Amino acid sequence: MSGRYSIAPMTPADIDRCVELEHLLFPEDDPWQAVSFHSELAAAHNRYLTARDESGAMVGYAGIALLGDAEHPEAEVHTIGVDPLAHRGGIGTLLLEALLAAAAERGGPVFLEVRTDNQPAIGLYAKHGFHIIGLRKNYYHPSGADAYTMRRPELTIAADEWAARARTDEVLS
Repeated sequence: MSGRYSIAPMTPADIDRCVELEHLLFPEDDPWQAVSFHSELAAAHNRYLTARDESGAMVGYAGIALLGDAEHPEAEVHTIGVDPLAHRGGIGTLLLEALLAAAAERGGPVFLEVRTDNQPAIGLYAKHGFHIIGLRKNYYHPSGADAYTMRRPELTIAADEWAARARTDEVLS
């Protein structure tokens, strides 16, 4: 797939497509069901987004939890999923940058977990300032796959500047 993509807040109408993508992307690791997405959307501290192609078809989704308080904010990326037919088109980068912009508004570090065998995602996160800080054995169920915990320190440059810098590098998604 090629072309331009738009990022917008996820709505309940998007959930069926998210569930479809979950089953394509994570068949070995208990893909989220509709009830999980409804719960995530209902939580005031969460921000969930969708990516759509020029035809309006949803090709990706992502979510982040904005945690802590004003004095000690932090965020946790919950998920990023991109339609396998649209991989390597920059959609994952766009979604991650949108999540990081939401986190930058509050400040604080951003955390996430990623499968240790998902090299494209690890590369994308590293390009955006994340570092491996730990290993979670048997994190994903039922497959038993391990996960790295990654952390990006508090952003010290404006979110727009960070996104512009990231786009000058090779796009990974």
